[in-house]
Amino acid sequence: MRSLFWRILATFWLGIALVAALSLLLGRALNQDAWILSLHPGLDDLDSKWVKRYEQQGPAAAQDFLEQRKRKYRIDTQVLGESGQQLVKGTFPSRAAAFEARHGDDRRLPWRRLTAEYTSPESGESYLFIYRIPHPELAAWHRGSLFWPLSAIVIALVVLTLFSLMLTLSITRPLDRLRGAVHDLGQTAYQQNSLARLATRRDELGLLAKDFNRMGERLQGLIGSQRQLLRDVSHELRSPLARLRIALALAERADAAERERLWPRLSQECDRLEALISEILALARLDADPGAAQPVDLAALLGNLQEDAHLTAPQQRLQIDLDPRARLEGWPDMLERALDNLLRNALRFSPADQPVLISVQSQGHSVTLSVRDHGPGVASEYLGQLGKPFFRAPGQNGSGHGLGLAIARRAAQRHGGELLLNNHPEGGFIATLSLPAKQQAS
Repeated sequence: MRSLFWRILATFWLGIALVAALSLLLGRALNQDAWILSLHPGLDDLDSKWVKRYEQQGPAAAQDFLEQRKRKYRIDTQVLGESGQQLVKGTFPSRAAAFEARHGDDRRLPWRRLTAEYTSPESGESYLFIYRIPHPELAAWHRGSLFWPLSAIVIALVVLTLFSLMLTLSITRPLDRLRGAVHDLGQTAYQQNSLARLATRRDELGLLAKDFNRMGERLQGLIGSQRQLLRDVSHELRSPLARLRIALALAERADAAERERLWPRLSQECDRLEALISEILALARLDADPGAAQPVDLAALLGNLQEDAHLTAPQQRLQIDLDPRARLEGWPDMLERALDNLLRNALRFSPADQPVLISVQSQGHSVTLSVRDHGPGVASEYLGQLGKPFFRAPGQNGSGHGLGLAIARRAAQRHGGELLLNNHPEGGFIATLSLPAKQQAS
């Protein structure tokens, strides 16, 4: 992964190291004898030219050459042979030599003293050149010779500035896009493809864009589902309210005997309305914080379901298969409500001579709880829509509002699992809750 952390660290480290290295090299170079000997124009190839004149034209020509150099560059020069004797008079006066002898410390002398050895390629003789450059002359040359070192530092700073600019833009531009996406999300105008290009980056900002896309998609789905739920609730509540108004209008105009006949109808519509509101509230409560997960007593839970089923449909047989190895952590009330809804659907559609099967099985790190009936099942084209609030497959004339499977599916999601709805291969319908064995409150 091309991490921003390493990119920023490398850029700053490179900048610090480069500037420090150039500054160190420049400082050392300006104070080294080799730097002065190789680059000062007054010393450029002086030793080879002097030796050539000395060996070919004699001491007088060599002395004249040194005098010309001194007048042009203000550099005093002495040349010593292999035995240490002075070969020419040189350009360094004797009183200056006495002054130098009294002040052996170079830092107290008014000039910089440099030495260089040269061996003649023709005669093989070695010569020692002693140069004395006044400090003002050396400082003036230093100022003129700083062009290339300073140019190197300027180029380095320009390169570092470009790198810093690129790094800054690579951070601020994605952040601006993220800020715009956050603003759009707050205005409910977020587009999922607005961060698609940013999500292709292989760094922290790319991961952030991917997570933000998932969050935006999830929030849009929740907002859409809430809006759809409100529309469905308003539609479902409108029908019983309309029937209540009609029944009340009829009761107001009817005589006492007719009014007595209408009261059961009014009571029935009130019960239906109360049941619908209870299911809507149960579905809404599933989005609240359920608290800490706790071990689920599956045997007790199935016993409660069996007892309720006997009271609801005493003629219907119930067959339970509980795996003794099954262990589950979660929220018992939520799970019992989900299974109760699945069981009520199975009892409603299963024939009286066929049992309803409840199976609890342990499968590795998950537990499956399935409810199967022997009813007609559901047409395959409607299987994908089961579990949506207020959806009822065509052909169902029984009571209900289409919220039972929605409650079961939401309970499975709160447990970190899923609700699987299918027609059984041997006939009937099977609903399965596949849940992780261990759960944490979400």
